[in-house]
Amino acid sequence: MNAPLPLPALDAIRAHEEEMVALRRQIHSNPELAYEEHATAELVAERLQRWGYEVHRGLGKTGVVGTLRAGTSTRRIGLRADMDALPIQETSGKPWASKVFGRMHACGHDGHTAMLLSAARHLAATRNFDGILHLVFQPAEEGLAGARAMLEDGFLDLFPCEAMFGMHNGPGKPAGKFIAVPGFAMASSDTCLIKVRGLGGHGALPHKAVDTIVAASSIVMALQTIVSRNVDPLHTGIVSVGAFHSGEAPNVLPDEAELRLTVRAFRPDVRDLLEKRIGEIARAQAAVYGATADVNYIRRYPVLNNHAKETEFCKQVIRGWLGEDALVANPEPASGSEDFAFFLEKVPGCYVFIGNGEGADGGCMVHNAGYDFNDRVLSTGASYWVKLAEAYLR
Repeated sequence: MNAPLPLPALDAIRAHEEEMVALRRQIHSNPELAYEEHATAELVAERLQRWGYEVHRGLGKTGVVGTLRAGTSTRRIGLRADMDALPIQETSGKPWASKVFGRMHACGHDGHTAMLLSAARHLAATRNFDGILHLVFQPAEEGLAGARAMLEDGFLDLFPCEAMFGMHNGPGKPAGKFIAVPGFAMASSDTCLIKVRGLGGHGALPHKAVDTIVAASSIVMALQTIVSRNVDPLHTGIVSVGAFHSGEAPNVLPDEAELRLTVRAFRPDVRDLLEKRIGEIARAQAAVYGATADVNYIRRYPVLNNHAKETEFCKQVIRGWLGEDALVANPEPASGSEDFAFFLEKVPGCYVFIGNGEGADGGCMVHNAGYDFNDRVLSTGASYWVKLAEAYLR
């Protein structure tokens, strides 16, 4: 079988492709979880310093920012890649599979880091822009809000940006094609813990107890009416109960039950509505059975809002380089979440996806034990970063 043709890329980026692939696989083999990305951060910082960047370590605990200046303009932008891995045992069987038990790069952050580093090398060598470039290598995207941690550490005070841009691989999408969704592009992500309290007792004497399992089960079913009966049918909400914990023995009615929910929305007002209705329903349903419900609603990642001007700019960069066919037509928002949303709450910008491939070419979906980043995409992604930076800081 013939090898797939190379995807489009700048010749200068392609010249260093083998090194970029090796670096990506090195990171993949040595995954580090959120706020533990010490070796990855040191590798990033060392490369940036070698290429002439001013390097700031330790922002958001393990984040790295590299700054490069060219020309006389004071315009400045930020380009961001994430570095953390996931607590998953890898089953890909690749020669470069994780060497660390129970940890792997199951979301492609190894590829994101390698692409931005490759672009960093080229931009430092050519300096074909006029302004200030901040390259942001962020920790803890996977659920622990590394973007927020960097902001709380004063990222925008230290590194002001007119706009910020991010990129993620997209399994199941054509390799090297780009997806840019204007407006609300990724869902908010919240967690809700519902503790139902009643009165424990013997399973043979239910009338002497307040059955928390029955009460919690009623809450589970009632929660399903929120999206169907409270959310505008033209909008989207997701309320999923991922865990139900209660009891140990078949003949004992436990005095507590706990539900753990993930809650998603594409609009801030729908997010507010979901939080309100979950609390109301949980407490009311528990009361029907003589129980009580304590509701702990935890706001995690906000809706990711791609700004119209910056999104159109990204699309123009891609069109001007590769033509209209390089953009996936009529892209839809993704119900996954992304903490780049915290940056986009503070400054305008856009978060795009680059196709990781379809079928065997792209592998399985992210957060899967068999996932691997498609190395064919690396040079295209790195070239996009170069084109975008040069166009913005023209």
